[in-house]
Amino acid sequence: MSDAILRPRRSVLYMPGANERALEKAKSLPADALILDLEDAVAPDAKAEARKRVAAAAASGEYGFREVTIRVNAPGTAWHDDDLRAAAEAGPDAVVVPKVESADTVRAVERALEAAGAPDRTAIWAMVETPRAMLDARAVAAASERLTVLVMGTNDLAKELHAEHVPGRAPLLTGLSLALLAARESGKVILDGVYNDVKDAEGFEAECVQGRQFGFDGKTLIHPSQVAPCNRVFAPSSEQVARAQRIIDAFEEATREGRGVVTVDGRLIENLHVEEARRILALAEAVAGRA
Repeated sequence: MSDAILRPRRSVLYMPGANERALEKAKSLPADALILDLEDAVAPDAKAEARKRVAAAAASGEYGFREVTIRVNAPGTAWHDDDLRAAAEAGPDAVVVPKVESADTVRAVERALEAAGAPDRTAIWAMVETPRAMLDARAVAAASERLTVLVMGTNDLAKELHAEHVPGRAPLLTGLSLALLAARESGKVILDGVYNDVKDAEGFEAECVQGRQFGFDGKTLIHPSQVAPCNRVFAPSSEQVARAQRIIDAFEEATREGRGVVTVDGRLIENLHVEEARRILALAEAVAGRA
């Protein structure tokens, strides 16, 4: 399993690039990753100044274990090219690109980053947030080795579908599933979209649980209060870790003894269960390293 997959991305917090206090506060938050935002969180007349501030923050090396990314403005906007050049020079962990709808867009971003001197370690995170992006998610995910993460833009997707935001997200399930399939086929990480009501802790946690059950690696967040519960939900529980260890121990013992049938807690164990158990233990170890 690659380091890109193993790196915890339980909580990925958007931080407004125009807000110097927010960028400073992010240094002490327990989020696994930060998205320093130049798009929705920044007014048009503040984008140039925010670009300088965000580039300096990303290049500072002052965010510790946190993965630091920059969300640029969308392709086709007046700010996109300048954002990419500034991000390439800053060398963040990744550049988050909104409104990605095709493999061609991914490849164009990759060429622009390389032309501007972006280091090899700077990945591309593609936001998929439109019907076309859902239908072309497979091609988007496979477009480049530099692309390591898909990010669901569920607010924009709901808007494009004329759908309502409802508990359980039934109107979005097809799109979520298509993007998940694309990510898993190509071996990429995938992050769930944001939850808008920061005062609804119960609803937020329920959506985190749903996202984890679906198979998302983590969730994008809009408020620091969402970080702790998100980290808890997307981390392997102590019960999961204990069962994963029992599965591995039982399988290894059976292998040594030449037995073809293995059961744990009354259930038949196959190679696929062992692989999943090892993934859980590896993720738990990576999460423990953040403590």
